[in-house]
Amino acid sequence: MMYVGVDVGKSKCRAAMMSPEGRIIRELNLSNDREGITCLASLLTMDDRVVMESTGAYWLDLYTELEDMHIPVVLANPLKTKAIASARIKSDKVDARILAHLLRTNLIPECYVPPKEMREIRSMVRHRLSIVKLRSTVKNRIHSLVDRKGLKHEFSDLFGKSGIQWLKSLELSSLDRLMLDNYLMHLENLDAQVSRVDLEITRRASLDEDVRLLLSLTGVNVYTALLIKSEIGTIERFPNYKRLVSWAGLAPSLHQSGDFEYHGSITKQGSTMLRWIMVESARVASVHDPRLRAFYERVRERRGDQKAIVAVANKMLKIIWFMLTKREEYESANKKRYAKKLNSLND
Repeated sequence: MMYVGVDVGKSKCRAAMMSPEGRIIRELNLSNDREGITCLASLLTMDDRVVMESTGAYWLDLYTELEDMHIPVVLANPLKTKAIASARIKSDKVDARILAHLLRTNLIPECYVPPKEMREIRSMVRHRLSIVKLRSTVKNRIHSLVDRKGLKHEFSDLFGKSGIQWLKSLELSSLDRLMLDNYLMHLENLDAQVSRVDLEITRRASLDEDVRLLLSLTGVNVYTALLIKSEIGTIERFPNYKRLVSWAGLAPSLHQSGDFEYHGSITKQGSTMLRWIMVESARVASVHDPRLRAFYERVRERRGDQKAIVAVANKMLKIIWFMLTKREEYESANKKRYAKKLNSLND
């Protein structure tokens, strides 16, 4: 049996193999690609244990390959691996050795790694987000071109059917016409990409009971529900709602000294994606949900709009914990709107 620490980088990795007694058996450098991963995997058995840090997305292929081979692998939380963060000598060699030693002594602070199917869903919803962001960039460039030319329109949505026809009919200089036509073709292509991803998102969402429950919450659509589910994973890993809120980075920070205690801004440590989508959902819910709107307005009077939105996001995540734990729909659900959301899954 060996304890293997792997310092994962973008293009290369450093592995340290340690015996149960703490003796270094072997160390090697390998490329972070199919060839290097296969080389490392060939040296391991199902009796060995492997640890690596969750650095960007560089660990994913290696983790998946070892998981498929049924080799026990642990993903370490780099923020909590204090031994590495505070080491006086900082190198890939030292990091790999320390990781192996921490694994051997059972001192690794683990990161949650969802099952392979859930990782695929995460990748899919994040892929959609990247396309939507790119689409927003193209739309902003079109708005900029129109504004620069001093062109006025009365369309509520410039990128609706009538708005697109108007853009195509504009008389512009040859260069501006070329740029606008390219933007419009790019926009059409991005719309098609989003539509293709949405079909797969709807298919996956229709198979998930948690998604159906989440759709009863105001401000949550099919995409939002699947994103929330993919980030949370199984609700059972959070023993109470405080753990879930803290994991999303929506819990207020605490500063304590003696008898003095101060609650500051949110920690922002945890799932960036879950925190972002909860804030976006809170903006919708604070307008359309009577109970959450009343809560938003009370907080806004004392602390302003932005903090009120964050407070609503915090509250909504608490509600989600209870919904998924008790397997109950949101109490204030608009039944017609909820039925429409469910029908979209079955179409």
